[in-house]
Amino acid sequence: MEPVDVRILDRDFRIAVAPQERPSLLAAVSEVDTRMRQIRDAGRATSLDRIAVMAAIQLAHDLIARRTEQAPVVSPEELELRANARRLATEIETELARQEALF
Repeated sequence: MEPVDVRILDRDFRIAVAPQERPSLLAAVSEVDTRMRQIRDAGRATSLDRIAVMAAIQLAHDLIARRTEQAPVVSPEELELRANARRLATEIETELARQEALF
């Protein structure tokens, strides 16, 4: 493992990564940074925590959508998991909005 310094939304992070995984890590960092900047610049969120959660939800949604395209047969268990994930995402958004209103 080797340390890699990255910058996401103007904050520096050091991440340990195997040399062969460095290119994919840098691609992931770029995607996360882009999503977080889009959310911040659109004014949909102001706190760093809220921006990070919204970006994570968007990225997870995209990942699930791609998996669905590759495997159109979905089990009832997966449908239930997806529904639970959407419900949790909604609850998180609601709570973050409530917390943000306190400050």
